[in-house]
Amino acid sequence: MRVKRRIFAGVVCEQEVYSVSERVKNLKAAEPRERFKDEEERERHKEQIARRNHERQFNATYSPRSLYSTLTMDNENEVHTFEEARHMGTLFLRRLKRVNPDAQISLYMGRGKSTHRIHFHMVSNGLTEEDIRAKWKAGNILRIERLREHNFYDGEDRGQDYTGLANYLFDHWTPEQGGHHYRSTRNLQQPERETPTVIARAYSVDKPPRPPKGYKLVESRGNKFGYLYFKYVRIIEKPKPPPNRKRPLKC
Repeated sequence: MRVKRRIFAGVVCEQEVYSVSERVKNLKAAEPRERFKDEEERERHKEQIARRNHERQFNATYSPRSLYSTLTMDNENEVHTFEEARHMGTLFLRRLKRVNPDAQISLYMGRGKSTHRIHFHMVSNGLTEEDIRAKWKAGNILRIERLREHNFYDGEDRGQDYTGLANYLFDHWTPEQGGHHYRSTRNLQQPERETPTVIARAYSVDKPPRPPKGYKLVESRGNKFGYLYFKYVRIIEKPKPPPNRKRPLKC
């Protein structure tokens, strides 16, 4: 039988359409089943699942009120291995959590393409710029800025869809680092997953499910096994400028 499921994360709604066995009794636990040619393809699939889980959590947690920071090390504090950098990041997170135990933080390590020096990117809620500057003791802070209210993908305004930024940060990980792709506090928001429902209508890439009210379709794709994926974004209109009212001429 064919089912569809909606997943909400921030302003993003994803709809998946897939087949499950007629013998499945608990639809809530039903997941799309992939087929793989070899172990390499299976590993790529696992990587894509981790990437998608990260972007959903990112979109569910962060907003234009969140801060995006780039943290670098000076010559005195520079480290040369990711093991040392990971320890430095752990201590930094502890200092920030003492400022606000409820802060939501995602921390990413990377290596500069030209300098080859290790640095950090961080996205956070519940911290001020002053908090971050006071607790980063290893060097310079290149930027602390709010996330954008309007993000553009191929010229299309998708509002507060942070998928592009989430994937950019996720891809900072390299095998050289080892361990996980990023560090985060345990209180990040999780996406809302609806229970799959059985459908009678035949959907396709060209015939997607109707978008939720206030959303627009931005992506459609499928594979040869019948899995269909549709992405919608909640429309957030830009505020209109106030009317330019001219003062009446005095006689």
